[in-house]
Amino acid sequence: MCNPPPNNMLRRFSSRASQGIAALFSIDGKNEELIRTTPTRNNQQQETSDNDQESQQHTLYFNPVVLFGCFICAVVNIYIAYYAGTIVRILMLHNPQHLSVPQARIIGSSSPQAFNLSIAKMMNWSAKQLPPPTVIPGKEVPPTTYTSKHFGVEGSRQSYDLHLDRSDGEYECELFGVDVRDTDSPEESSDDEEDDIDDLMEGLHLPAGQHLLVDIKNVDPIFLNSEERLAEAMIQLVDESKLTLLSYHCHGLVPVGVSCAGVLLESHVAFHTWPTEGVIAMDLFTCGSGKLIPTLPSIQKLFGVKAANEYADDPMMMWSHKLRGFRKGFVPEGEYNHRLNPLDADLGSEILGSHDFDIKKPLVSAAKTDFQMVDVYEVLDPKKRRLSDYYKSLEDDGSYESLHPEFFAPDHILLLDGIVQSTLYGDAPYHESIVHPAMITHPNPKRVAVIGGGEGATVREILKHSTLEKVVMIEIDGGVVNLSTKYLPEWQDCSSIAHHDGCAEWCFDDERADLRVEDALAYFNDNFGSTSSISKSVDETDLQEQFDVLIMDCLDPNDDHPFAKVLYTDDGYVTSLYDALTDDGILVAQVGEAPKPRSPSDENGDFENRSTMIKMLDAIGFKSIHIYEESHCQFGAPWTTLIAFKDVETRKRWYRSSAEVELDLSRRILPTKDGKTSLRYFDGATMKSYQMPSRAFEDNYCRQQDKPEECAEKVRFGNLKKINVSSAYSPVFERHFA
Repeated sequence: MCNPPPNNMLRRFSSRASQGIAALFSIDGKNEELIRTTPTRNNQQQETSDNDQESQQHTLYFNPVVLFGCFICAVVNIYIAYYAGTIVRILMLHNPQHLSVPQARIIGSSSPQAFNLSIAKMMNWSAKQLPPPTVIPGKEVPPTTYTSKHFGVEGSRQSYDLHLDRSDGEYECELFGVDVRDTDSPEESSDDEEDDIDDLMEGLHLPAGQHLLVDIKNVDPIFLNSEERLAEAMIQLVDESKLTLLSYHCHGLVPVGVSCAGVLLESHVAFHTWPTEGVIAMDLFTCGSGKLIPTLPSIQKLFGVKAANEYADDPMMMWSHKLRGFRKGFVPEGEYNHRLNPLDADLGSEILGSHDFDIKKPLVSAAKTDFQMVDVYEVLDPKKRRLSDYYKSLEDDGSYESLHPEFFAPDHILLLDGIVQSTLYGDAPYHESIVHPAMITHPNPKRVAVIGGGEGATVREILKHSTLEKVVMIEIDGGVVNLSTKYLPEWQDCSSIAHHDGCAEWCFDDERADLRVEDALAYFNDNFGSTSSISKSVDETDLQEQFDVLIMDCLDPNDDHPFAKVLYTDDGYVTSLYDALTDDGILVAQVGEAPKPRSPSDENGDFENRSTMIKMLDAIGFKSIHIYEESHCQFGAPWTTLIAFKDVETRKRWYRSSAEVELDLSRRILPTKDGKTSLRYFDGATMKSYQMPSRAFEDNYCRQQDKPEECAEKVRFGNLKKINVSSAYSPVFERHFA
């Protein structure tokens, strides 16, 4: 505990301090008494119980000049200390190699006041020369007017401005009044470049565009605080994207951080940096016809600069792409149909438009085959899997994640013309549900045909059956098969199946597999069709070439594609499918999204093609038609499969118990090399769930304009004698009387 000093000690200290201050402050070299002391004594001495002492009173007089000098000295010291500390902080930011991660974060946590002009000059901020914008040789830039307003704002170092101007048909770049001319001559551009430029100019000023939002973390703080390097990266990005930068300016914030905005002929590019956090946020918007997704590798390369210190992590990028504006009514060539634009389909809404994926990497982006556009994306959704678990699964530490990496890997998604066709985690539920119910229902399937199925997984599942002698896959687009082989190898991997001498690790190399790259319509019309629909007799076909099971794994029936309509509604083609089957043959087709409880009837909604096909199959001669749904295909909704039987006896096997199905599976499915079943999803219980259609199918069927007679309430509850159910497809009959 601290005790106060005695009074006599205070008096001695006060007297000596007064003398010291008087000696310190002098005028013209002479000691002038600035402090005058006048003592007074008491005439009487007072006695106390503690001690007797003399009391003395001092009176101090201060000169105003001295007070003002002390105040100025204190203020100068404070500013010197602040600027010295800030300069040290900036220097440490520009040389962070010796800092640990916690130290770097502590340095970046304060918020100092703005620098004055002298500090800015000392740091050489005013001497920066930013690179000029450039223009693609041969690209026509329409005349523009340039308007600007320059003003200083507290908290920013300086505003840098560069402008691409047009003068006498030539492009000039003004940098603080200095012209920097483009050395490339428009005449040097090739014909291909001119065609590309014409494509870029097409639709340049439509009220529609694309917006790319990009966030990158773990970026080098020195790079993020340099206007020159950031401007160079922006100009290079614009050039690689074949855009035109009209002007741009950058503000360096105090003490760190940079904001830049560039005006494009096509729209704009802008970004802001947080150097102490290692983060940059960017947005790029264009209203031209050029695609923005292909610019992502350039953005990653130019702006994802890794920090130099040994503790630095690799830069990590999150991004999203959105369509902006209005297309319907503004597209010059024809009526706009959003279903024909891949960016307006599943690709845009479910993948590109999501900004929270921890991993979103295009393995194949907008690859054009002879018939369609192919995209393959690798994504990791934090709502389904954790990034930390994925990284742990890559280690060899004996953890659960490392022992079972297949549960934590990113998903792989195949899209054709922007529509999701297959996913890594939905692979087994979808392909097993479309193959094995029909294969296990048929008493002895030896020959099987697949229409479509370019990724190869449908053939993979068929090859698991021991009764199979031959599977023919007719796929019109060989490009999809090749791309799937390279980027989706799991879909065509048969290495685990131990069967006959002709087995192969690659499914299409199996002796029983026959891949034919040709038009399925032409194949079946040429081999099994006739010019008069159903007039062709079975005797005229080659029974050796007929199939026991025929699986259509191709376009959805509601796709706005001319080929899709033919696949489901062409009378001659559908009849050829019937004739291609043996007497106890089974037809299987994926027919799109399952109806919802409040969906209109198929014939009055988006699935008119599905309704037409069912009626045609009934008219051609199929004895029984069923529809079942599977909700684990990762398509965003339960998916529907149609199965049609040519004879009643085969139909009876559809309703077997789950135990009977399990027994049949154990006899037919070829074992794997480790002796386990190769089926990952399908079993007897799953088959049981497919036998009865849901209430939504029944309600959808009864909402037809010509309401079927069996939909009457009295019939539903058992009075079947009053009607004659002749339709091969009747979910009402299946749910109440089958």
